[in-house]
Amino acid sequence: MRVIFHTGAHCTDGDRILKCLLRNNQTFSQRGIAAPGPGKYRELLGQSFRAMSTTQPAPDAREVLMDAILDDDHADRMILSNAYFLGSRRFAVQDGQFYPAAPERVTHLQKLFPGDQLSLFMGLRNPATFLPAVLGDATPELLADALGGAEPQKLRWSDCLRRIRAAAPDMEMTVWCNEDTPLLWAHIIRQMAGLQPYEKIVGGFDLLSDLITREGMQRFRAYLHKYPRLNEQQKRGVIAAFLENFAIPEQVEEELDLSGWTEDLVEEMTELYDEDLARIRNIPGVTLLDP
Repeated sequence: MRVIFHTGAHCTDGDRILKCLLRNNQTFSQRGIAAPGPGKYRELLGQSFRAMSTTQPAPDAREVLMDAILDDDHADRMILSNAYFLGSRRFAVQDGQFYPAAPERVTHLQKLFPGDQLSLFMGLRNPATFLPAVLGDATPELLADALGGAEPQKLRWSDCLRRIRAAAPDMEMTVWCNEDTPLLWAHIIRQMAGLQPYEKIVGGFDLLSDLITREGMQRFRAYLHKYPRLNEQQKRGVIAAFLENFAIPEQVEEELDLSGWTEDLVEEMTELYDEDLARIRNIPGVTLLDP
């Protein structure tokens, strides 16, 4: 079986991807694609992770998991979504690293699903906004512990992805920038489901409808109705234009609320993030989706 793990990151899509997958469940199941509800696997896999800290999984662990997770015995592709797969939000940044527990977690997944083809999907986020989002309510002591004495400019997503690759060299990884998610939304869902670019999905503009005004959404749909033959790249250009003209400010503007966070620091970290994306493009086995 092809098993897709959507691993967040925390403070990116807010379970919107999961909700979109569930909206397509009936159509997906007819194609042999299972997107089970989170109640079937999130706590179950969390319990498995905790147990594996002291013992190895039983020989029939995969069979037990599949019986509990799947309603359809004929699925040949399964999509599981949980921002906690690679670690809790509290430990999303620890000792100056993103998700330090990620290598151990992906090793657990390989042991729980032996023989299956595993893939990891993950949205990345500018560290300048990611840290305030996951640590914004942290005490100065917790913030210092998270950074491990390092400067925030030293944090690199590429380091996290390389550690995952070292622990799971056969696990394909697909990542994207959270900042680009509105443009890539339908493409991400299709990639997870293994669909072709032209295949329709339910909720292909769910995220956009949360980010722009009602008038903007009405005009956007009218535009697509007028020009039905736009390809995916052209649609992304149209989405970008409507975001520029009809965005709801409070939905797209991010508040940075960490002590000592200055505009100069944010600008520097943003430039370093852009440079890190170039490194990510050169990591074998990792695909970075571009808008």
